[in-house]
Order: sequence, then C-alpha cells, then structure tokens
Amino acid sequence: MAELINMPKLGFDMREGQLVSWTKQPGDSIQKGDVVAEIESDKATVEVEAYTSGTLLEHLVKEGDWVPIGAPIAVIGEPGEEYNLADLGVEGAAAEAEAQPEPAAAPAAAAETAPAKEPLPAEDTRQRRAAVRTEAGADEAGLPDGVRASPLARRLAEELNVDLRQVQGSGPQGRIVRADVEEFAERAPAEQPQPSRAPAYAPALTDVGYMQVEPGPDDTVIETPRMRDRIGQRMVQAKLQVPHFYVTTEIAMDQVMNLRKALNERLAERDIKISLNDIIVKAAALTLREFPNLNAAYNGDTIVRYGHINVGIAVAVEGGLINVVSKDADKTMLSEMAVQHREMIQRAREGKIRPEDVEGETFAVSNLGPWDVDHFIAIINPPSAAILALGTAQKVPVVKEDDTLGIGWRMKATLSADHRVTDGAEAAAFMQTFKAILEDPLRLLV
Repeated sequence: MAELINMPKLGFDMREGQLVSWTKQPGDSIQKGDVVAEIESDKATVEVEAYTSGTLLEHLVKEGDWVPIGAPIAVIGEPGEEYNLADLGVEGAAAEAEAQPEPAAAPAAAAETAPAKEPLPAEDTRQRRAAVRTEAGADEAGLPDGVRASPLARRLAEELNVDLRQVQGSGPQGRIVRADVEEFAERAPAEQPQPSRAPAYAPALTDVGYMQVEPGPDDTVIETPRMRDRIGQRMVQAKLQVPHFYVTTEIAMDQVMNLRKALNERLAERDIKISLNDIIVKAAALTLREFPNLNAAYNGDTIVRYGHINVGIAVAVEGGLINVVSKDADKTMLSEMAVQHREMIQRAREGKIRPEDVEGETFAVSNLGPWDVDHFIAIINPPSAAILALGTAQKVPVVKEDDTLGIGWRMKATLSADHRVTDGAEAAAFMQTFKAILEDPLRLLV
C-alpha cells in the first residue's frame, strides 16, 4: 500500500525545511533506513531515511523547495502501484482533480479513432500540484504575519519599512526573498522611507534588536548565515522572555577522574572511550530524577513536567551550534551512552544529523571545558526550564580537611534556571545533589 514520506521536524522551533537534493529517484528500490533525500533547516543538513521498504513512486516536491514540517515530500509503495494522492491525505490533491475540466462529449466513432492524449511530463505534473496546493491554501499557521519569507527578507523589510503582505514572492511556494523586497522598494521609493545613514562612530539601535552600523572601507560585509540568524532570534527571545537566574558551585573531580581512567582502561578492547562530558550528562540526568520541576517547561497557566529525561548536548559546528539529545539519559548505561554521544556529535559536525538526534530535549548541558574556560553562564534554550554550564576540570591548589595545602581536580558548574518554574533554593539543592553525585561517582554505575 502506498505511503507518504513527510518533511521531518528538526528541533522545537523548526517550521519548514529546504529539500536540498534527492538521493533516490522514482522507480528506485528502497530498503528501510535508506537515505532518500537531504534537507536543510536553520541548523543543519539532515538525511531523510525511509521508514519502510518499497519502491519510490513519486517526488511531490522539487529540489530547492521550502516545505512546511509534516508536509508530504514523496510517495513510497509497491512497483507499479496505483494510488490517489487525495486518499493519502495530500492537501490540494482533491482540489486539483476537481479543477480539471470535464471532457466534451464526442461521437463514439471519433473517440475510437482519436489518438490517446499524452500524459503531462512529470515536471509539469509536480508544478501543477504545487500550484494547486498553494491556491488551495497551504497551512500558514505560525508564520509571522501569515507571510512566507526568508529571515534576510524579513530583516531587510524592517529596515526599508516595507509591508511584506504587499510583496509578491518569487521563491518556491511564493516565498519572499531579498530580491523581491529590494525590487518592491525601488518601485515605490517615495512611499518607502529609507533608513538614515548613521555615522560609523555612532551606531543606531534599531527596533529589531541589533545595532545598525555603517561599514567602513576596510570592513567586510557578509550575509548572516541562516544558522547564525536563527540562533540570534532564539537567544534574543529567550533572554527577553525568560527570567533567568544563576547558581554556581565548585566540584571536586578527583574521584571522577580516577573512575573515568579505570573505566576506559577496561573498555579499551571494545573501542569505547567515556568522556568527561558523558559522565556529566549522566550525573545531570540522575539529579533530574530527584528534581522533576527542573525537567519541565513553563506553559502559561500550567507547567509541563516531562515523563522522560532527555539531555541536550551543545555541539559546536561550523557557523554556530546545535544540540543533540541523549534520550532517557538517566536509564542508559555509561558505555552505551558514550557510543551514542560520539556518533551523534560526529554526525552533527559533518552536517549529517538525523531527526531523532535533535528531538525531545527536556534539559541541556553546555560544556566549554575543552576550551580551557574557568566559568561561564549559558542561555536557556526554550521551552526547557534550565541549562547547565560547565567549565574546565583542572588541577588547582586546594585546602584539605586537615587544613593542609594540596593539589586537587576542581570544576565550576553554573545552572541557569527559569524563575517562572523554580526558585533559588530548589536550584541550589539541585546543584548540591549534582555535586554530591560527581564527588561520589560510583552512584553513576548503580
């Protein structure tokens, strides 16, 4: 039976993705798990895998198209199988069928001798379906002002005081791009006031949250990358809307370092290496068991306490960062967790993450330890209620219990928490428990 392959969701805030390329063509045989397409979101390029075996029957979108999450992109089924897109739930397919004019009645003799009408080329069929879906009214819920436009086009429209609802988009599915805004502004210069040119030494604060400067002759101007633009939007939103507060503690890491060394010696023959970050994620997940209010999200008149502990791990990638998600981190063995983390982080850095790598985050950890950072605070990634920031574990002078001076491993950790969900005392108790687990790390193994 024919089934749809849909545009996956990559992260909480993703609304649409661009189909970069098809790796399988209509008529190709597909096994479950085969990569059929590559898509790009604001965060990364992702391989779309087939969740069932069969034959790729049809592409529903073209390379380069921007597609809302959950929208169908292809049909898979048995070789030569007949199917109806409307029956499969493809929006606009029924309207397309109804829009076709009824053929005029013809004499029987003429019908017998008339040559058969050649089918439309596949490209024309796809374009016609896309046009029908647009005319039938694609679901624009959640798009700012109900307008499909690129982030760069929106920013330029703000600067030029252009109403995007009056601009005709030339991109896929009527998407408004930068050139459309520039062309609209040039056609009506008198009606579109230009921004004042501020001197380079006196940047002006715009109403869209950034300082506008006039580049000098030695400056280089580049377009903001999609990932950087989206990170900026999310972080401005988080800092403006989420009332952050911070709790910092210093943790003795001597026992953790000894345990990690012993475990890695034991696991070396299996080519498994446990990182300090793996241990931190595990310790945070076990702490969250005792503090479910921090494994939660503020939801207006309710607070949602998640039923799973899925810890997001911030990974530095070219042009920004992305959080991969350690699922059920409180229940997963350290050795298994180490393998999963290594594979997800490698895919993220190669730009080949999978949808399941980035879905379902309930709490986050950001570790700048590898960069020799003593201490920092992190911005909460909504809708999570907290994020844990870790500095470098390093040898420092310490005062021992007998008041003698010695050398020990120490690491600073800071919890950023949403004050709408929790308060200082609970956050401090969370950090106290987190510290106790790391200072008695055998608790990680039971």
